Amino acid sequence: MEPIKGRIWVFGDNIDTDQILPGYAMAEAAANLGRFAMAGSKMPDFSSQVKPGDIIVAGKNFGGGSSREQAPVALRAAGVSLVIAPSFARIFRRNSINIGLPVLLADIREHVKTGDWIEVDLAAGTIRTADKVLAGQPLAPTVLATVQAGGLINRVRQELGITD
Repeated sequence: MEPIKGRIWVFGDNIDTDQILPGYAMAEAAANLGRFAMAGSKMPDFSSQVKPGDIIVAGKNFGGGSSREQAPVALRAAGVSLVIAPSFARIFRRNSINIGLPVLLADIREHVKTGDWIEVDLAAGTIRTADKVLAGQPLAPTVLATVQAGGLINRVRQELGITD
């Protein structure tokens, strides 16, 4: 898999699913969820500024709260290519991988700021900033395969040879 390169957005600790995708947006069609990404956070204008390929760098416990599976869908629909944090709520992490949105365990907030560009190798777990190489936890081969396929359903379809 090619490295992911993007501009970063830095968020704090305990960004829950209500901040990622507020409850009032839950009735929206999946195609529209990106317009509401991070609308409940301290950066409510995120969705109007995020560009395809941008990366979220956050603190601990990203995605906590409800098991709202639309939260990672909203991030991906907004153009987010990767979320990096030192810890994730288990259900958020699994939902992200299942839709093909990679999540990388690493604590890099003290080394970066919003607007910086980084390059991330998911298989190696390396994060390159302008002047450093930082370490994250490499994705397991099964997780990497799921992300590369674009999510769990696509991966299973590929493995079963379903092409329709």
